[in-house]
Amino acid sequence: MALQIARLKPKNGEVVLHICKDARVNWDDARIFLGVARAGGLTVASRQLRLDPATLGRRVVRLEADLGAALFVKGPQGYRLTQEGVRLFDHAERAESALAAAESELQGALSGAVRIGAPEGCATYLLPAVTARMAEAHPGLEIEIVALPRVFDLNRREVDMAVSVSRPTTGRITVQKIADYGLSLAAHREYLAAHPVADAEGLPGHRVVGYVPDMIFDRELDYLGEIGVDRVDLASSSVVVQAQWIARGRGIGVIHDFMLGHLPGVERVLPHRIALTRAFWLLRPAGDVRAARLDAFAEDLVAGLRTEIRGADTRS
Repeated sequence: MALQIARLKPKNGEVVLHICKDARVNWDDARIFLGVARAGGLTVASRQLRLDPATLGRRVVRLEADLGAALFVKGPQGYRLTQEGVRLFDHAERAESALAAAESELQGALSGAVRIGAPEGCATYLLPAVTARMAEAHPGLEIEIVALPRVFDLNRREVDMAVSVSRPTTGRITVQKIADYGLSLAAHREYLAAHPVADAEGLPGHRVVGYVPDMIFDRELDYLGEIGVDRVDLASSSVVVQAQWIARGRGIGVIHDFMLGHLPGVERVLPHRIALTRAFWLLRPAGDVRAARLDAFAEDLVAGLRTEIRGADTRS
């Protein structure tokens, strides 16, 4: 059967997606369908929906039987949407958006689940404070932060929005600049006492902390080349690990200025000679059907991040 989705309509207090003349999907089934589609399988969806995988599997099979259409291709790699599943997914998201918008309007607050992808520096040192304030102001919000050193696939809905350190030039993505931020060469004062830094030309003789060269996932993270260093002695794909090496006096490296206040004893090195600037960008799928609710969330998120970055600049 080819799904012909007509409209979203309340029926006796129940939210119903009208699929065609003789078929409909109630909101609870649509919610489960969305959860499995976004998770790409039953195991992850079961944790998010708080239902066991067997129950989810039965609900999906029942929904497909009711509609007379296969919504997923099931295999070892998980659940992948069929063409009919993609069509239902788009309309189910519209229903989700409409319900969330109505709830937010009635409550005068943001609500629902939002997943944010971000690089570790932002996720560890900026987002916790910002999202904690947002959650306190909007008790109906469920905020998830995915902190991974990689580019997120927004078109596959890995996350609802992502913070990036470079501005994409391709793809159906909505881009908003959050703010510029600074980076500095830094080391612990104990390291500097034992290994003074006289000038930038002497940096190659120091124990350098940085990224694993062949695991730099964004060109904007290739800091060391800008300051004339071509060798890394202590390397990690994690900027948090790098910061801990520096905080323990194990070497010298480039870190975000907003980290400095969290690393006692760590000081800028050659601040008048070496000062880098980067920017954070907020990325969202273009044409997101949940735009009204996520617009409000993104507005609060961007304002909060700007405040945290400005505050960190003042403290450091």
